[in-house]
Amino acid sequence: MAVSTLTDLPDDLPEPIDDGGAKHLLDMPLASAPLASVRGEIIDLSIHTDAWLVLYIYPMTGRPDRALPKGWEAIPGARGCTPQSCAFRDHVTELQALDATVVGLSVQDIEYQAEMAERLHIPYDVVSDANRRFGELMNLPTKTVEMSPTEEAVLYKRLTLIAHAGVIRHVMYPVFPPDQNAPDVVRWLSQNARELEKLIE
Repeated sequence: MAVSTLTDLPDDLPEPIDDGGAKHLLDMPLASAPLASVRGEIIDLSIHTDAWLVLYIYPMTGRPDRALPKGWEAIPGARGCTPQSCAFRDHVTELQALDATVVGLSVQDIEYQAEMAERLHIPYDVVSDANRRFGELMNLPTKTVEMSPTEEAVLYKRLTLIAHAGVIRHVMYPVFPPDQNAPDVVRWLSQNARELEKLIE
């Protein structure tokens, strides 16, 4: 599979619906759970000290050397993790100017995450929740996907959490289209961050 097929989105990408799976997350503190980072660190998102944290949670990035699960493009909300990650890469400077730090998270192991981060030249942190501890503590919405005729995997549904001082202040769910998530976050922070900071203080 060519890399270009991972970075491009089909015109008929099915749109996910809001099933209410993330409605409990607004104003919820980020859970304390050790997460392995592609930078070789262990991160606890609950003690994030920067002004704003943009945590985008995605099902699974594809790899050029591996086939995607059968029917992946037909699953609403599944396809688009690579375009989403690349969009955050391309908007990271704008987000930093808004005092925001970007972190990507999925259940893939850290070796899988590191390959993706290197191949796509990702300048921000990507972490692995391979044991799904963080997801369980946060009760993140999930979907069971058939990876092969003999293997299933529980993956997170795509959502983006915008947190301040360890508390979730805005939830984007569902996220569609995924390649527009980063500019949507930039827009939301530009319009709301200062007012929310005043209220929090």
